[in-house]
Amino acid sequence: MYSSDTTKYLIHLTLQIEGVVDKPDVVGAIFGQTEGLLGEDLDLRDLQRTGRVGRIDVQITTKRGETKGEILVSSSLDRAETALLASSLETIDRVGPCTAHVKVDRIEDIRVTKRRKIVERAKELLLEDFDEGPINSDELLDEVRETIRIEKLEYLGEERVHAGPNVMDSDAIIIVEGRADVINLLRYGIKNAVAVEGTNVPRIIIDLCSQKTATTLLDGDRGGELILRELLQVAEIDFVAYSPRGKSVEEMSRKEIIKALRNKVPAVGIIDQPPAEENVERLPAYTPHAETRAPAGAGDGERPPRREWTPKVPSTLGEHMADVRDRNIARFLSPDYTVLLESSATDVEGALQNLNGDVEGVVVDRIIDQKLLDQLGGRDLEFVAARDFKGIIKRPLSIRLIKIG
Repeated sequence: MYSSDTTKYLIHLTLQIEGVVDKPDVVGAIFGQTEGLLGEDLDLRDLQRTGRVGRIDVQITTKRGETKGEILVSSSLDRAETALLASSLETIDRVGPCTAHVKVDRIEDIRVTKRRKIVERAKELLLEDFDEGPINSDELLDEVRETIRIEKLEYLGEERVHAGPNVMDSDAIIIVEGRADVINLLRYGIKNAVAVEGTNVPRIIIDLCSQKTATTLLDGDRGGELILRELLQVAEIDFVAYSPRGKSVEEMSRKEIIKALRNKVPAVGIIDQPPAEENVERLPAYTPHAETRAPAGAGDGERPPRREWTPKVPSTLGEHMADVRDRNIARFLSPDYTVLLESSATDVEGALQNLNGDVEGVVVDRIIDQKLLDQLGGRDLEFVAARDFKGIIKRPLSIRLIKIG
């Protein structure tokens, strides 16, 4: 019998009949009026019996006493035989008692149609469904180096926390949250990171902090804040480095990591933070330049030697806080801690109207109330460092509040 797998061509014919008929009437007319027309080799019944012609599909509709429709005939004959068979079907002029008109609309090459579908689907697969993208030598090298980094990971203490290879030998350590953070720091050559692995601080971390200079670099989310709070209570933390808001350490680039570590702040003030102000960080202000003492004998009429002094340009958050303290000024800082705008501390509201550029935060020598904090919150700042915070009822979740100690 006929199989669609062997079909080469599909003959499309249009049918118009002056009267009302049914499908069996049309099929009967096709076989009856073509019988013996093309000889024994191309007899339609024999061709269908041997599977060289497939099933004849008739679709008709009747309206207002007329019947119209379409006839589909599948063929596995060659082109000449299929054309001859199609033209013979146009000789049908009656269906039952009604006059009929049959015309070949087109002969579709099934193989061409299939090839077109195959090509279109292949394009989709090529663009969308391949797991591997274009070969990139840098990515291949990074994948190999990643294996080496993982092999360099060490396990410390009974808790077997993940750590870089230089943690035990280094004078300073960097405390991160998890294994992926340690690997990311290894990627950029930082080998003294150790993972705290959650809020239950392992004993080995506490011991290391008591022996070495400890800096925290935790994720910039709620989880990172909770881990930092516990570390400050149970371990001797020296410095705190902040990740960008909402970003995890494992996602940070080399530039972001170096910037965060360079702008770390002392943790002493945070440890002394009172419970009633748990949403406000207290960071100590320190003098960036050593005081110059008068040498001995200066009061005996001898003038001390005059020294040339060049003020240092603040480049970190801690230095800006020290520079602003007790000067009644406000500084709006960019992401790299350069000064975008400096104004009087009493005119912060007016300075906000003239502020342009990407603002990271503000350091101001005044007390911040709820009204001013709401205005600052509208500028999408990362932090606000101020002398104090009073009457704060609603604190923006995206802003870090820091007290200048």
